[in-house]
Amino acid sequence: MKREEADKFLHDKVEGGEKVSPVLPKGIKNYLIDIDGTICDDIPNEEPNRMVTAEVYPDALAICNKWFDEGHMICFFTSRIEEHRTITEKWLDDNGFKYHRLLMGKPRGGNYHWIDNHMVKATRYKGQFTDLVQKNVTIEVFNDGQNEE
Repeated sequence: MKREEADKFLHDKVEGGEKVSPVLPKGIKNYLIDIDGTICDDIPNEEPNRMVTAEVYPDALAICNKWFDEGHMICFFTSRIEEHRTITEKWLDDNGFKYHRLLMGKPRGGNYHWIDNHMVKATRYKGQFTDLVQKNVTIEVFNDGQNEE
């Protein structure tokens, strides 16, 4: 699915007579994927000259492009700064990554805790990109007053 086609998947959602944020169709995932240390060598912003020659993690390329080809949304979300956009887009294109969006300026430092009104699932990259599998894990959530046992 091309970038222009992806935008067509987003549709208006109305609740209580007012528009709210668009929602992807059921079954379509919106992958937000880090770049440095996740799909390629870990390059700090302070060394942009290395971004041009970063080595691709082949398993990441294969899986990301597979998800793209399956119709999922691929958005690279990186701590690289806006100044690195052109280098990053060229690197992604030269290395064959298929994607819909590139968001720059993700906060640095890790230990992310994402709070959103939409369903969020997080997967930590630990050296190997594969298809996702299901696991039972403990997570932190807001106290909604309901006890789960």
